[in-house]
Amino acid sequence: MAGHSHAANVARRKNAVDAKRAKIFSKCSKMILSAVKQGGPDPDQNLKLKYAVEKAKAANMPKDNIQRAIKSASGDNKGDMEELSYEGYAVGGVAVMVAALTDNRNRTAADIKFIFEKRGGNLGSPGSVSFMFDFRSIFVIETGERSEEQLMELALEVGADDVEFDAEASTLLADAKNFIEVKEALESQGVEFLSAEIGYVPQTTAKVATLEDAKKVMRLIDDLDDHEDVQTVYANYEFEDGWMEQLEG
Repeated sequence: MAGHSHAANVARRKNAVDAKRAKIFSKCSKMILSAVKQGGPDPDQNLKLKYAVEKAKAANMPKDNIQRAIKSASGDNKGDMEELSYEGYAVGGVAVMVAALTDNRNRTAADIKFIFEKRGGNLGSPGSVSFMFDFRSIFVIETGERSEEQLMELALEVGADDVEFDAEASTLLADAKNFIEVKEALESQGVEFLSAEIGYVPQTTAKVATLEDAKKVMRLIDDLDDHEDVQTVYANYEFEDGWMEQLEG
């Protein structure tokens, strides 16, 4: 298959997360904080918090950190967080969706616009690219010894409806509403997660023409990812085989 699936690219980059672990934990904490403010500190009564905790667990955030984040949210006097999404294009017509959580929408909007422009992309208006994505449960897991066929069977068993197979990390997709059930079913099968979230999956991919353009796309995504208000970045790029390794080298 020419080009990797987007989720496999995400997974491969997540494999290099040790340096980014602290940043990922702080993003998870922020999501937990926002959820507690909206619906209280009990995950059983607050679905948003339950999702945030499950996402944090899948990112291997220690239980103590998770509990601390929930506790500190109750005594936190900062302004309320807003969930915002931004849409735009990277070089080569690659569609990009950015999920953000901020207590200052003007600052965040200005920053995001600046990052897009600095990296040769452009920020679009709401709705300009979101129609190209579906909102799904996304589980990126370590493929391990499993064959593509075994993964298909696993997907059927846990209620996922699509599989993107990759030798190192594969992706299972399911209905956004079934996130908790599918995650628990995967856990009971002893699956190792690289990430588990509800997010955007592109319906089609944009083939990037040159390695140079691929570098620009990844620089934009990395800059967005590094911004403290950004939770997750989704994009529909497709690279030639072998490019990802060169980009990471």
